[in-house]
Amino acid sequence: MPPGFDHPHASEQARRIAEQGTVLRVQVGSGVHGTSVGGQDDRDEMGICFEPARFVTGLARVPAGRSATATVEFEQYQRHTVWDAPGGLANRSGAGDLEVVVYSARKWARLALGGNPTVLLLLFVPDAEVVHRDEVGAELVAGAHRLVSRQAAARFLGYLQAQRAAMTGEVGAHTNRPELVAVHGYDTKYAMHALRLGLQGVELLGTGRITLPVPEPGLSRLRAVRRGEVPLAEVVAEVAEAEAALVRLQTSADVPPEPDRAWVDDWLHRGYQRAWAS
Repeated sequence: MPPGFDHPHASEQARRIAEQGTVLRVQVGSGVHGTSVGGQDDRDEMGICFEPARFVTGLARVPAGRSATATVEFEQYQRHTVWDAPGGLANRSGAGDLEVVVYSARKWARLALGGNPTVLLLLFVPDAEVVHRDEVGAELVAGAHRLVSRQAAARFLGYLQAQRAAMTGEVGAHTNRPELVAVHGYDTKYAMHALRLGLQGVELLGTGRITLPVPEPGLSRLRAVRRGEVPLAEVVAEVAEAEAALVRLQTSADVPPEPDRAWVDDWLHRGYQRAWAS
């Protein structure tokens, strides 16, 4: 794991906690979705760790980056290797860079139970993309269905709508890829993500799982959008269709209306007890 950096969630102590307590770490992002085009993308990894007892039952905190005085609660270790280049935190990741975030198991669980699309993805990554998984992590993956619920519909909708706003340049939206807009007339990466979120949200709510990489014919369509080969009007229409499907699935999906919070709570309790006993 990359060494610490002067970022609130990148202290050396946070790195050690994450490394020593990791139970699951996988590749996420375009590499696992299958949507990377022409070697343009960085590598994204996500993990889950169990922090020591003093950070849970006590008031222990970790340094805020390299600060000698400021501290933060331990919630995650987050590190981008592109920060090492001149420009630091302002740099945008590109080909060959690594972005890694390892969440506290408690924070990850809160996000997952709320249906967060980004963290739920970790449960469906193929074995070939797993960096580390012990028996506690394997139990979580085996129980993935217990975290899937209709709660995810609203989260997928929110993420989709944010990506669409950036794609179309709506007021208040932000795009940091003016080079794509200059060539294609819209941000094709945001467009691809908006459509991907729609496809994966519909699949999750319909089947209880997300297939990775994205299956055909969706994958070819996403890659075409990413390359700027699809007119903006077509992309907008397809995203709107996926959005409408997600709205319907909020009340009609076959998955449970709520996740199995008791199972997740038990998994957390046993996982922390195991980590603290070792």
